[in-house]
Amino acid sequence: MLRALMALTGSALATPCASCETALVLSVDVSGSIDAGDYIFQTEGIAAALADPTVAEALVKDEVALAVVQWSGTEDQALVMDWQQMLSPQDVADFAARALALPRAFNASDTAVGEGLRFAIAQFAAVPDCRRKVIDVSGDGQENAGFSDAKARGEAIKAGIIINAIAIEEQGPASPITNYYQHWVITPDGFVFTAHGLQDYAETLRLKLQRELVKPIG
Repeated sequence: MLRALMALTGSALATPCASCETALVLSVDVSGSIDAGDYIFQTEGIAAALADPTVAEALVKDEVALAVVQWSGTEDQALVMDWQQMLSPQDVADFAARALALPRAFNASDTAVGEGLRFAIAQFAAVPDCRRKVIDVSGDGQENAGFSDAKARGEAIKAGIIINAIAIEEQGPASPITNYYQHWVITPDGFVFTAHGLQDYAETLRLKLQRELVKPIG
């Protein structure tokens, strides 16, 4: 199935990654709580965030390597877009276009956050020369299968990998998913941004990528 997904998404065209500043995995929840409309919000959100001029400029400036993972249950993880370095504005535009057209890897399964993280961690073996390694995980639920989130976080810390998160919350004042990611998922040097509904996902991802990639002045 993964081979078929790679063919559909054009991953076979990905360029090998030479030395780079940052290797970044976008790790996307496609568990059963994500319906067809929600999934479209996520693919459109990735494409829109990458198209932001500030984000695109930062990606090219540091020759960032990007990959996309989709995850769901304990046995459901896939590298749906293989590593590619952003060496030109056209590379960013092409990656965004492919992200927009991504087929969904899994349907109607559990939320195995830890197993999704461990799969994302394993992908960095392909980009050993990138100085900084970051996982951007997004999800709308707490772990309900596998129960390995704390172990996965420990493995990331040991490997020097940063885990940041987008917590997708229902509308309202409560923030259980944000609290979950803060306490169980992100690494000590990581952070959580909150999207209030998937309609807010694109803007939240744009702001998070800016924080991760754009160096502050002064």
